[in-house]
Amino acid sequence: MTTRESEGVAVELERLRRSVDVGFATTRGDLALLLQRADQTDKTLGDHEERLDALERTRWPLPSLAALTSCAALALTLWEASHR
Repeated sequence: MTTRESEGVAVELERLRRSVDVGFATTRGDLALLLQRADQTDKTLGDHEERLDALERTRWPLPSLAALTSCAALALTLWEASHR
């Protein structure tokens, strides 16, 4: 291999190295962006979980209220039936 061919190979290798470095930098940037979005999504999901838990704690206990109402209706019906 002559000196001129060696220089040509060295130049091509340097171009290839730059291309690989730029590709890695782009990939690192894309990964950083994806990680940031994942963190934001995790935060949003956590906020939604907290809101849902708060709603579940403060909702009116409808099944308990329905059971209490039916027991009261049964008691009232039995009381009415016994007084006739």
